[in-house]
Amino acid sequence: MKGIILAGGSGTRLYPLTLCVSKQLLPVYDKPMIYYPLSVLMLAGIRDILIISTPEDLPRFRTLLGDGKTLGLSFSYMEQARPEGLAQAFLLGEDFIGSDSVCLVLGDNIIHGPGLSAMLRSSAALPDGGGVVFGYPVRDPRRYGVVEFNAQGRVLSIEEKPEHPKSKYAVPGIYFYDNSVVSIARSLKPSPRGELEITDVNLAYLSQGRLSVRLLGRGFAWLDAGTHESLQQASNFIQAIQERQGFKIGCIEEIAYHLGYIDQTGLVSLARALNKNSYGQYLLDMADAEPQADQAFNLD
Repeated sequence: MKGIILAGGSGTRLYPLTLCVSKQLLPVYDKPMIYYPLSVLMLAGIRDILIISTPEDLPRFRTLLGDGKTLGLSFSYMEQARPEGLAQAFLLGEDFIGSDSVCLVLGDNIIHGPGLSAMLRSSAALPDGGGVVFGYPVRDPRRYGVVEFNAQGRVLSIEEKPEHPKSKYAVPGIYFYDNSVVSIARSLKPSPRGELEITDVNLAYLSQGRLSVRLLGRGFAWLDAGTHESLQQASNFIQAIQERQGFKIGCIEEIAYHLGYIDQTGLVSLARALNKNSYGQYLLDMADAEPQADQAFNLD
């Protein structure tokens, strides 16, 4: 499976912060925002990743992430001259996807919770074929895309911002699909707002009986860091957990090390470039420490 991070758009909800920089490069506590969706793909076992952004911002992502080799990954880049809906990612990434299945994650979504790694890996395997979306309980589902499902986890309906929601479960910005998503995206017509909607992709899989849902229940956090308020809330959330537990969330160097993508020498090399702050020291301490079961395998 390959991964796509959609990191385009103009970020108007965050003006004036995003007048000169991509939203996904803004800090969420101690890391650039894009580290969090990138860490989700890594935890799903995905190492071949396409980053889609604007022509103006793409060079900055290249500067930040490079080709991915220092993390044991492979990064590709694609310009999105004009945002035309989430499903456009599959058309822009068609050559990158090739004959593989794919996971699309939105660049401003942060997901954290117990057992997330196992859930991501099982979803990436697409055990039932077709597509997998997630459901997250929210207080006011009328503000979101809402998924209705049966006891077996089969999706019954998906509606965008319904007036009368059929469930309390919103659909976060992470989607797993088999390779037919490319042909589905190619067949879509723009919505009344002129975009290729991800909801229409999901409805196509639903009409074929090939869409299932995984639930992110109590103990999970799903944050859309796309407004001033939610960006601050996300930073506070990350800071609180990290300071209490002593482990970092969305630390791509740590994940690469514990998944065996890089060795101790590679980790130290990455850490030394950051050794003037606590982030670099965290990595150096990890490289010096004896591996422990809870550190090596629990990356949630």
